[in-house]
Amino acid sequence: MLFETVTALAELGKEVIYVTDSYAAPLFTDDILETGRVVVFPIADHETSKKFARKLRNEFKPAFLISIERAGLSQDKIYLDMAGRDITAYTAKIDYLFDGQENTLGIGDGGNEIGMGNLAQYIPAVETLPDNPAVTCVTRLLLASISNWGGYGLVAALSKLTGKNLLPAVDWEKEIIRKIIETGAGDGVSCKAILAVDNLDVDKNAWALTELNEPQV
Repeated sequence: MLFETVTALAELGKEVIYVTDSYAAPLFTDDILETGRVVVFPIADHETSKKFARKLRNEFKPAFLISIERAGLSQDKIYLDMAGRDITAYTAKIDYLFDGQENTLGIGDGGNEIGMGNLAQYIPAVETLPDNPAVTCVTRLLLASISNWGGYGLVAALSKLTGKNLLPAVDWEKEIIRKIIETGAGDGVSCKAILAVDNLDVDKNAWALTELNEPQV
């Protein structure tokens, strides 16, 4: 999940900026957002999007860009969800932020996200993945069964490197999911306003975070 990754970076003294679009921006409420500034990337044509991306890079000079479960442009310059439905009209072209950036990380699970360009030639051969995958590349790609779990894995790695436990509690995760659903979000697979992540209820989804929070022997 994006929020716990940002919180972990903030705890390490990093300035964090969320970049999202007008559809997701209402989810970034004060009771969900613990830290960080929110920038709304316009849903616009390609040239306007490129100019806005350049403006953001010049203004903030990001040291590192992380994309979690963010739809990426396909070869024919459209956005598809994991089921292959065209969502271009509802998706900001945040891909252009990643152009020319050296330090970038993409986290995804469906083949249609920013970063999947690293494996675009292989994705269509997998029966459960899209024939027309995202082509935006990143410096490092992190694959996960569920993108949220990939985010938790990243935070676990940061915890190990810094000697400081940056992982959130399982109850915190469940509460954040509840607040997001109440604010207007839906589950990514069922598209319903239910307490689930990719069709896993919150208790099953909590498995990865529970495991990562277990003391290592």
